[in-house]
Amino acid sequence: MSHSTPSSPRPGARTGDALRRMTARSRDEEHRASTPLELFFDLCFVVAVAQAGRRLVHAIAEGDAGHGVSGYLMVFFAIWWAWMNFSWFASAYDTDDVLYRVTTLVQIVGVLILAAGVPRAFDASDFQLVAIGYAVMRLALVTQWLRAAHDAQGEDAAGARATAVRYAIGVTLCQVGWMALLLPHGAPPVWAFLVLVVAELAVPPLAERTAPTSWHPHHIAERYGGFTIIVLGESVSAATVAVQSAVDEHNALGALLPIAAGGLLIVFSAWWIYFAVPIHDYLVSNREAFLWGYGHYAVFSSAAAIGAGLEIAVEQAVGSADISTRAAAWSVTIPTAVFLFTVWLLHSRHSKHGVAQQLTLPVAALCVLACTWTGTHAVLWTGLVCAAAVAVGVSLQAREVV
Repeated sequence: MSHSTPSSPRPGARTGDALRRMTARSRDEEHRASTPLELFFDLCFVVAVAQAGRRLVHAIAEGDAGHGVSGYLMVFFAIWWAWMNFSWFASAYDTDDVLYRVTTLVQIVGVLILAAGVPRAFDASDFQLVAIGYAVMRLALVTQWLRAAHDAQGEDAAGARATAVRYAIGVTLCQVGWMALLLPHGAPPVWAFLVLVVAELAVPPLAERTAPTSWHPHHIAERYGGFTIIVLGESVSAATVAVQSAVDEHNALGALLPIAAGGLLIVFSAWWIYFAVPIHDYLVSNREAFLWGYGHYAVFSSAAAIGAGLEIAVEQAVGSADISTRAAAWSVTIPTAVFLFTVWLLHSRHSKHGVAQQLTLPVAALCVLACTWTGTHAVLWTGLVCAAAVAVGVSLQAREVV
């Protein structure tokens, strides 16, 4: 992970120029880091993440977990996929001129529209506003790809142009499908939603099959790491507000302290585990990068769901949620276990040596699930297991160095 100061979009170029050619950036460019526009983009996306998390809390607290989880996963796909497509495009083609900035700001408008439609999608199965917001984001990206196709130059201009055109066509066709599926009032059939998800996921590998884009490994790793931090921060914020409200309304500090302590241990451990090892050296080709990037749907959605789960645990502890203690525990242990396992699958296993190192996170994930049966202290025990996983990992790594 790079932690350098945000870089200028082109070495020696001014930011905010009126218009420049949108040509591919070099994969070997030094000091490639997130730009202020990208960081602003991420922060605006968290508005939609927070909305999805709140509706998940309400649905589970009211005993409608099936509807809440399915709605959360569907809405989160739209948020994650739009964010991911922009991030990879920007890694290869960020010009940071006026037209690029305006188009990116339009994409931000789209995610804010989507966020405004999340409550209606959850409460009334009305996805119209979500569909409109998603369309704004995706069609803005199409204009970026068409611009990249128009400005392609150099020895491989024909290949770069063909890739950009395939992206534009693929995104447009998928968008037509989403509008047909989501604009009518009512929740879309699950099978139709899954078909369009598969179509969306197929666009990048099909578009880049002959001429891959020049995304930057360090930049991509930093972008994903930055969004992970923001999502974990949203979990901390949601849990803090929930605890504060419960204390003010119910004066139940004693019952909430174990949840607060366990929640902090979970989030702190999640941060430590995700950033324990650098990943950019693993991202050497589209094959590894696409699988890694797609797998982050589970990382991001579970990280955000941890915050929702902590809110549910707080509400159940003070009697505001009509669910059992075990159901409240599941709302924390399941997303935490998913996070631990997927981070191991995507990150950690590539740098671990020996059986003990490889088994640390998978075993911790199983132990977290077992914490569900520890009753009212399930969150605290989950936090302790996560902290123990960090301690074991650090200890094993220290032994290897010695």
